[in-house]
Amino acid sequence: MLIFVSLLLACAVASAAPQSHAQIRSVADAFVQQQTAALPGKATYKIEEIDRRIALPECARLEAFLPAGSQLIGRTAVGVRCLEQNGWSIFVPVQVRLSLDLLVTTRQLPLGHTLQESDIATQATETSQTASGYTDPKQVIGKVLRYGITAGQVLREDMLRAPYSVTQGQAVQLTVQGKGFSIRSEGVALNNASEGQPVQVRVAAGRVVSGVARAGGVVEITP
Repeated sequence: MLIFVSLLLACAVASAAPQSHAQIRSVADAFVQQQTAALPGKATYKIEEIDRRIALPECARLEAFLPAGSQLIGRTAVGVRCLEQNGWSIFVPVQVRLSLDLLVTTRQLPLGHTLQESDIATQATETSQTASGYTDPKQVIGKVLRYGITAGQVLREDMLRAPYSVTQGQAVQLTVQGKGFSIRSEGVALNNASEGQPVQVRVAAGRVVSGVARAGGVVEITP
């Protein structure tokens, strides 16, 4: 067990009462409990013991913190520091695991398939890493697969895209909205685009304009 101590005052202050390790762990415990409450699924954790050889001056103002670049998942550490003059800080090792129900495919699905309720199921998963899947069917139903996947695969963001509202070669309706005016015309989409994504459109005389794809084959042009 490796404990990093940024300022360790051992035995040098014989007259001062040593800081209780139990209190340090209690402060770390309360911090982890609060921080993991917002994680998806159910979080379980273990605050490890502090090396008994470490002696720190007693402190009435303790504060827990998460080291820069750290995450409360897997084997990690929580910092506890003394906010008094000549304070100290110590890192307490913690193990955090997540139990959650991730969405998986019920059967083999091809490229371009639009996900339906019957295509997905939930699978109980325990992990010590940041979850990289979905937990709510509403997040995936209606999305389109970027590539074919086998049965039982956990659905991830990189597998899915929003359905196209405009496809390459489709005749689209152009709309231009301005202050006090509205113009409509037609053109042909030059690329696929989901709602809200940019799309190139060829209009009369071969001119190409840029717009934003909207539902129903509409492309919105900003004047």
